[in-house]
Amino acid sequence: MTERDTTVIARTVTRTVVPIIVLVSVALLLQGHNLPGGGFIAGVLTATAFALLYVIYGIDSVGDSLVRHPDGFPIAILRGPTAAYSRAFTVGLAIAVVGGLGSILLGFPFLTQGVVFLEHVPLYEELEVASALMFDMGVYFVVVGALLTILAVVGAE
Repeated sequence: MTERDTTVIARTVTRTVVPIIVLVSVALLLQGHNLPGGGFIAGVLTATAFALLYVIYGIDSVGDSLVRHPDGFPIAILRGPTAAYSRAFTVGLAIAVVGGLGSILLGFPFLTQGVVFLEHVPLYEELEVASALMFDMGVYFVVVGALLTILAVVGAE
C-alpha cells in the first residue's frame, strides 16, 4: 500500500490523531495507579496508533519512517521478525515481576503498593510516585509487544 492508495483526508487525520492517541496513552499509563487506566489500556492505545499508521501508510512506510538505526538503516518496526516484539514482552514481564518483588524485599506481601511524595517539583507542588507505576509499565510493554506481534503476523498474510 502506498500513499496514493489512501485519501488526503485519511493521511491528514492520521497525522493529527496518532500523536493524540499516544499522548492519551501516556496519560492513562501515568494515572493508572490512582484512577481508571493503567498499563493495559495504555498498551492497547499505543498498539492502535501503530495499527492506524500501518493501515494508512503501509507496512514499509511505517517501518522506514519511525525509527532509524544509528548507521542510517531503518529498523523494522512492523515488518521485522516477531522475536523483536518478544523482547518488549520479556522486558515487560521482568519489569512487572521486579515491581512486585520490591515489596517482598521490604517485608510486605507481593505487589503491595508503596507511595513516595516528592515535594517542590517544578510545575507541581507535590508529586506522588507509586510503586504500582512500575507494574503498570511492565503490563504496558507486555501488551504492546503482544499486540505488535499479532499485527506483524496478520499484516504479513
